Amino acid sequence: MRVVLAEDLFLLRDGLVRTLTEHGFTVVAAVDNGPSLRKALAEQDADVAVVDVRLPPSFTDEGLQAAIEARKRRPGFPILVLSQYVEQLYARELLADGTGAIGYLLKDRVSNTAQFVEAVTTVAEGGTVMDPQVVAKLLTRGEARGRTSTLTAREIEVLEHMAQGRSNNAIGEKLSISASAVTKHIASIFGKLDLPASDDDNRRVLAVLAYLNK
Repeated sequence: MRVVLAEDLFLLRDGLVRTLTEHGFTVVAAVDNGPSLRKALAEQDADVAVVDVRLPPSFTDEGLQAAIEARKRRPGFPILVLSQYVEQLYARELLADGTGAIGYLLKDRVSNTAQFVEAVTTVAEGGTVMDPQVVAKLLTRGEARGRTSTLTAREIEVLEHMAQGRSNNAIGEKLSISASAVTKHIASIFGKLDLPASDDDNRRVLAVLAYLNK
């Protein structure tokens, strides 16, 4: 897979390039600022982009805006955004078009090579990956609490894992319950949240997060 990478910190950028390369990715561009990222996204035939939200020259949301622009040119283009903090507005903007192939990962997770590589792969293949802390933040917002107040503690756990892009089997392994039990919990979650059930893991994740973000 061909990757465009944008990260302004040299050591982190270099480490990400090495990690991606070692795991079979081809980094076609590794840039450190917003204008260079826009240029790379426009010129390179990449399969996925890994983008820091805050890039020079503004250090605000240069990376995020470049990613959103790229998805307008190429609907559904896979983007994994890296951020230092949980910023709900960025999560909402990324999910706004509802097409999937989106990830939001805190930089702390990057040190876990397996988790990072899995996230890049999942997003590149059209899936959705949300950092557990981002999900937790969404679930504890006032309006979200109102919508999830009828869920059991176990259903909340299943919902969090769903939002991280995990399959039913993976959720079962994480929670030490059977896949059939996970299926029942998910059916209950959709029923309580008045959301239509779907066999498409990506659509169900987006539906849950979009609902919590209204």
